Amino acid sequence: MSIKITKKERESSSAFLYRVGQVIQKSGVLLEAKKHKFNDPKPNKASIKKSALHKQRVLQEIKRKKRQGIPFKK
Repeated sequence: MSIKITKKERESSSAFLYRVGQVIQKSGVLLEAKKHKFNDPKPNKASIKKSALHKQRVLQEIKRKKRQGIPFKK
């Protein structure tokens, strides 16, 4: 959704910026952008499973190193 706004003849910069703000607000472009700003897509099953398997491997490695007395990084 594109909006074309041109500066009118003999219009001050502040008046132009005010008018631009009003047009953007009325068109709903800003509201639509704010809706999608923090919309994170849900992870699919494969990525959830991959993450869980990785977590298990890391926890097993930490457990093994604790048992052996080897220091590990968190």
